[in-house]
Formats: sequence, C-alpha cells, structure tokens
Amino acid sequence: MAMSSTTGTTDVAADETGSLIAASKVEGTTVYNRQGDNLGHVYDVMIDKRSGQVAYAIMSFGGFLGMGERYHPLPWKILDYDTSMGGYVVDLDKDRLEGAPAYSSSERPDWRDRDYTHRIDNFYGVTPYTGWI
Repeated sequence: MAMSSTTGTTDVAADETGSLIAASKVEGTTVYNRQGDNLGHVYDVMIDKRSGQVAYAIMSFGGFLGMGERYHPLPWKILDYDTSMGGYVVDLDKDRLEGAPAYSSSERPDWRDRDYTHRIDNFYGVTPYTGWI
C-alpha cells in the first residue's frame, strides 16, 4: 500500500489495472447490449465467499427517479467489459430483459435457494452456479 509522506496514512487502493478493478468502481458501471443500448447499471455484485469470484452482477433496470426500478441478477460470466464503451456488454435486448428473472426493491431474493439461482443461470444459458455454503 502507498503511504502518504505528509500524513503517514495509508491510501486505500480503489483503482484498476488492465484486469483488476475495485468493487466500488464496478457499482454504477453502465451495462449495454451489443447494439449499444444502455440497459441499466451495475447496482451490486454477489461474491462467492470461498472462491472470491464474482458470481452475479445485480443490474438496475427501468424505473424513474428510483420508482419502478427492477433488479436483474446477471451471471457474471455473461458480462464482457468493453473499454471503448466504458461499460459491460451483454447479449440481451430490452424485450428479452423484460422477461428475465428480476425483483423489485420491496422484494428480497433467496440466494440460498438453488432453484432460484438455477432459474437465473438457465435463463441466460450458463452452467449453474455451484458454490454453495
């Protein structure tokens, strides 16, 4: 860690490299589809406690001024970072996203429920998440 020469305090690493990024910088990053449409932004990430790998990105979608916003869990492996766009790109259009697994701010998904995560993974056609606690 870098030490400040004037105060002796430690600077918190919150930057990024070519392949690493701080979670705080992932949150708020725009998510686009392959056509360049803005689908939403990364609201949060779900990290496997044991492996340290990100399992899901929670993307906020829709709504106005925080009302009617939906949260879509996206398997991390379907997101590609595009440096030219400054955001993540997924193979989804807005119509397909409307039918994707989602929840509102008043709902709480049960991440311990394997059927719940399998529904997400099946919708996006990825191998089911297996890191169960």
